[in-house]
Amino acid sequence: MNLLKKFLFELQEITNLIIAAFFGLFRSPRYFSETIRQMDLIGVGSLPIVLLTGFFTGGVLILQTYPTLEYYSLQDQAGKSVATSIIRELGPVLSALMVSGRIGSAISAELGSMVVSQQIDAMRALGTDPNRKLVAPRIIALMFMLPLLTVAADIFGIVGGGIVASGVFSLDYNSYITSVRFGITTQDLIGGIIKPLFFGLIIGSVSCHKGLSTTGGTVGVGRSTTNSVVLSSIVVIIFDFFLSRAINSIFDIKTI
Repeated sequence: MNLLKKFLFELQEITNLIIAAFFGLFRSPRYFSETIRQMDLIGVGSLPIVLLTGFFTGGVLILQTYPTLEYYSLQDQAGKSVATSIIRELGPVLSALMVSGRIGSAISAELGSMVVSQQIDAMRALGTDPNRKLVAPRIIALMFMLPLLTVAADIFGIVGGGIVASGVFSLDYNSYITSVRFGITTQDLIGGIIKPLFFGLIIGSVSCHKGLSTTGGTVGVGRSTTNSVVLSSIVVIIFDFFLSRAINSIFDIKTI
């Protein structure tokens, strides 16, 4: 019962944080420069690890699925299987998990350090709203950049799968590309963009909440950082199930 009450309390606090940050966008001052800075840190800073993750995910998918497809004489559908898996599911989720580990922890640690050093209290004393200056730019940056990172991961995943299929299994690359092109639907692409939007909101709000609720000095900063990454990752995975179900129902997407 205490665990349920704690969960509901956390959910309420995170919801209030999102609402406060959202309504703060309609009042001045607006911190555009901070939002751009966060976009650079999140997007450009996370690009190498996301591309690396996507590339080798596509390669592993081909290594694991191609022998089975070849057994049923469906090797010409290898590109479709990789592209569909990455665009629908693996690209958004793995990108979100990578960003959660890299950016979510950084946000929580940064805000937590500001709390224990009383910088947040100083901002409030000077009349600056931390939700508008610190929380809103980070959430907006995550919601804007994570879909772009996911698209990049999808592309590199498909390319990685094609390189492995051609180099290891001697599959004709043109056949692979044709399978990818005719296997991807508009619904798949839309669903693959919608998911990162919500994942960015989850990562940003959870990380900011954990950072701003830090207690216990420098030890508490480490605890908040760990809790932020763990909770963000768990919520992303759980929410992915319900979001996938909703997207499949709305767009009438058939499973493979």
